[in-house]
Amino acid sequence: MAEKRDYYEVLGVEKNATDEDLKKAYRKLAKKYHPDVNPSEEAAEKFKEASEAYSILSDPQKRQQYDQFGHAAFNGGAGYGGFDFNSSGMGDIFGDIFGDLFGGGRTSSRRANPNAPMRGANVRTSVSISFEEAVFGCTKQIEINFREECPTCKGSGAKAGTSPETCSRCHGTGRVVTTQQSIFGMMQTETVCPECRGGGRIIREKCPDCHGTGYTSKRQKIDVQIPAGIDNGIAVRVKDKGEPGVNGGPRGDLLVEVRVSRHPIFQRDDMDLYSTAAVSFTKAALGGKIRIKTIDGDVEYEVKAGTQTDTKIRLRGKGVPSVRNSKRRGDHYVTLVVQVPTKLTREQKKALKSYAEAMGEA
Repeated sequence: MAEKRDYYEVLGVEKNATDEDLKKAYRKLAKKYHPDVNPSEEAAEKFKEASEAYSILSDPQKRQQYDQFGHAAFNGGAGYGGFDFNSSGMGDIFGDIFGDLFGGGRTSSRRANPNAPMRGANVRTSVSISFEEAVFGCTKQIEINFREECPTCKGSGAKAGTSPETCSRCHGTGRVVTTQQSIFGMMQTETVCPECRGGGRIIREKCPDCHGTGYTSKRQKIDVQIPAGIDNGIAVRVKDKGEPGVNGGPRGDLLVEVRVSRHPIFQRDDMDLYSTAAVSFTKAALGGKIRIKTIDGDVEYEVKAGTQTDTKIRLRGKGVPSVRNSKRRGDHYVTLVVQVPTKLTREQKKALKSYAEAMGEA
């Protein structure tokens, strides 16, 4: 068994990280590896690892135990997946986008009664938006195959005048139990019924319009509200636009993964923006006003005399809005780059030589 990584290393934070640092780090990893947006096995393991680390470090008491004893403090635990996803406000981080991240339990109820109402599956698709649309929000229209109950058979899948029959092999349970002898004694194995494939019922004569599925499909256009501040890879949940429920269960949801285009000027880190701005050699030396491009348009900034290249300035409130509260915005950090002239006229060279002599450099 592979040795567990240090929880701080998993989240990519220092040991003195604040609660806000932890939440920000976990949010970034969850956006990247959550099963709703990244269904690979590797991503699932990384998501579990990050979630376990955040579950421990976001709880002050558990964090104190971990800092003192390391993983040994929780050796009696259940390991990955054994912690409480609902603790420490974890379900709160993406609640407005993903909805209930950690819901479940449908499989067990389905096994107990294959004819019980079951929620339909979620449908996944994606949409591309510009950098500006991600910052300020937008509405995008997408087109999907939308399944609805067959009007001919009313969702039963059976031909008019006939009805589905209870499976004679599993007697409607959808499961079959096999008993066999092993070195440990008699062993029982429960599997999905191969006759009805877990449905508990068999359709002898199928509806000609839906071919026994109970559903028909059509193309449907749906307007998706993209919230301001959304980041690349996040999935927006559209309620009740997924697959139809089974046996009267509710429809699933539509999960729309947002793919944000890169910007030629701005780089983004969560709610903050980063860019560079050119400053002429004379303005860097003498000071003066320059214009800086921001996501809201150009702003005027007073450069101080003697400004050096790589000087960083902060434009408060010029970053990306919070997905939860569009009135709260990040900041825009600008690196000033002093431009040294590469081509000089005779007069300009003469002036610079006079400057060098005055500075005792000639």
